Amino acid sequence: MKKTTLLDQSEATTLLSQMVQRLPLSDTHFRRISQLIYQRAGIVLADHKREMVYNRLVRRLRTLNIDDFGRYLALLEQDQNSAEWQAFINALTTNLTSFFREAHHFPILADHARKRSGSYSVWSTAASTGEEPYSIAMTLAETLGTGPGKFQVHASDIDTQVLEKAVAGVYRQEELRTLSQSQLQRFFLRGTGPHEGMVRVRSELASMVNYSQLNLLANDWALPGPFDAIFCRNVMIYFDKETQEKILRRFVPLLKPGGLLFAGHSENFSQISKEFWLRGQTVYGLTKERR
Repeated sequence: MKKTTLLDQSEATTLLSQMVQRLPLSDTHFRRISQLIYQRAGIVLADHKREMVYNRLVRRLRTLNIDDFGRYLALLEQDQNSAEWQAFINALTTNLTSFFREAHHFPILADHARKRSGSYSVWSTAASTGEEPYSIAMTLAETLGTGPGKFQVHASDIDTQVLEKAVAGVYRQEELRTLSQSQLQRFFLRGTGPHEGMVRVRSELASMVNYSQLNLLANDWALPGPFDAIFCRNVMIYFDKETQEKILRRFVPLLKPGGLLFAGHSENFSQISKEFWLRGQTVYGLTKERR
């Protein structure tokens, strides 16, 4: 009986070793993965991203009990509408964000909103886990107030997993270190007991932000535009020039007259498109309205 137990343990060790051993990712399979994510999401994967691709996708393979990247790709391609496509996109989407990231944009947003009439509307094109749209909403709440019809933030992302976190609006308290004490008290609820160290966005602020899943490569964008401002920050860097030009062209009718387009610190939209001119530090206006 004891001998059988030892044999079972040995078999278990062998099986565990097989499960955690590195699966080969061939050049052919990496190129195909790169082609598929480009076709679906416009994301360009350079060769130096290979290790990142492996680490993110191998989790999907193990979850699905697949031991070969070729089999996984075949699974994707046999059904163009399978739910695994969204998991594939979610795995390869980068979601680096924080509250009030690129802080110089928010006083510009506040000043712009102060000078506009009617309900102020903003589109956050890459909402990620919610830090950007909630930062926008806090800025507008402090500037315009939170009464009915004051402002609305529409936030979208291609990644459904990060959107779930954004909608939940729950964060570690340390993630809010860039906020003032008054902002923490006004816009967040502190967790207690087992939730100590966590905070949740108050419903008054959350109600001013609408989330939806949106692929910037999709033919149709279901959006409540046009907008007074569009935030498209640190998104274009993942696309090639052709895709960048196409997206910027589609932004034009979605901006109200005098509207602003906010870019990331490493992006230069006026070099990509003649439709926009640089008004300030990574803030753009429509060229046709330039004075």
